[in-house]
Amino acid sequence: MELQANPQLLWFIGIYAVIMIGLGIYMSKKVSNSTDFILAGKSLGPFVLMGTLLATWTGSGSISGGETSVAYSFGILPSLMLMIPTLIGILTLYIAAPKIRAFGKYTISGILEEKYGVSARNLASVIVLLAYVGIVSYQMKGFGFILNLTTGMSVEVGTIIAAALIIFLAMIGGLKSVSQTDALSGFLMVGGLIITVPIIFSVAGGWDSIVENVPESHLTATGGLTNIQLMGYLLPSLFLLLGDQNMYQRIASSKGDASSRKAQLGWLIIMLIISPAISLIAFASRSLFPDIDPGMALMATTLAMPIAIGGILLAAAAAFIITTGNSYLLSAATNLTYDIYGKYINKQASDQKQLRMTKMFIVILGVLAYLLIQFFPTVLEVQMYAYTVYGAGITPAILAVFFWKRVNAIGGISSMVVGVITTLVWEIILDKPFDLNSAVISVPAAFIVLIVVTLATQKTTKE
Repeated sequence: MELQANPQLLWFIGIYAVIMIGLGIYMSKKVSNSTDFILAGKSLGPFVLMGTLLATWTGSGSISGGETSVAYSFGILPSLMLMIPTLIGILTLYIAAPKIRAFGKYTISGILEEKYGVSARNLASVIVLLAYVGIVSYQMKGFGFILNLTTGMSVEVGTIIAAALIIFLAMIGGLKSVSQTDALSGFLMVGGLIITVPIIFSVAGGWDSIVENVPESHLTATGGLTNIQLMGYLLPSLFLLLGDQNMYQRIASSKGDASSRKAQLGWLIIMLIISPAISLIAFASRSLFPDIDPGMALMATTLAMPIAIGGILLAAAAAFIITTGNSYLLSAATNLTYDIYGKYINKQASDQKQLRMTKMFIVILGVLAYLLIQFFPTVLEVQMYAYTVYGAGITPAILAVFFWKRVNAIGGISSMVVGVITTLVWEIILDKPFDLNSAVISVPAAFIVLIVVTLATQKTTKE
């Protein structure tokens, strides 16, 4: 099937953007202090909390990378396996949620400081910025690709539009407004995906026709990948989710433990629906459009369906991308304000001053994210880099805070340093030897160092 852009689809994007901006402005009027801006006043009920957890996690990484790219490039089974790390991560956070709420910190850095000291906080802040600016950048580029493919708009113009929307929605009302737009976007996406699966399978001629038109390797368990290469795609998302500051902030923003538990269970159930749906749509797209960029597999299907259905899916995908982008941008700006500005530049800053600085940092980091994406050729590539920098640098140390009482400062900080350095060396200096994502090297290395250094230094202290 030949791709032909349809400018009429711009109406759906436009309507979505107007609704999001209007809702953001309305909710911004309810922001009076930093707690409102960063933790939504700790007022989120289970429904909104579930929506914002869902929308924040499932962004361009799934729509243009993740399940979409893997299903198109390697097949249905490897793509379905990407759901497993998410489910494990949600269940782990469910167990840790009461402890996360008890800490009451704005940032992951604050939690790490309490356990490991000031050096851990400073290092964590740098890691968050390295990873989150990268995550925001590929939301922008993913949105640009979507507009290019579906409406004919240039990728560059689409990326600029995405940057403007992401920055504005993050800055206008913080989590108070982001959580509401997230919830609306999340449920829009669920509906869009559920409607799309049967329609695109019908357009593609059914399962048998799809299977005939894809490479034989796409029906195998690993899709032609070696087992260790497949692990390189599974590990980054797991270890990002386990230590994701966005998720910790949202759990801390709930009304209470009961709301948090209900929201996380709802999030898990919905992921069991939408993650396979994304995989199936992208797999069908491989049959219909065998020569497109893998990251565009899901969005290409909007051009093969009736305009109303295609427009709903397009608006839903745009919603996920924009909400994920503004969530990570807000989270990164929070680190700059409370872990750097408030600790070293202006220790006496008032709450309102910190609020203004957070908004200013949102703009600065948003511009940096836009500039960063120019250096990565694909969404999947920058996704794997950002996930691994964070997953190896933060997650082992933060999990130890909640699940291993014996861990000490030397072990935690050593793990963070090794995780980041190993990732950067493997990805940038060595340029991914053997075509392996760095997660299969750096994450195990970080855990090993955490355990060995902790045990070794504890033994030395006792002697």
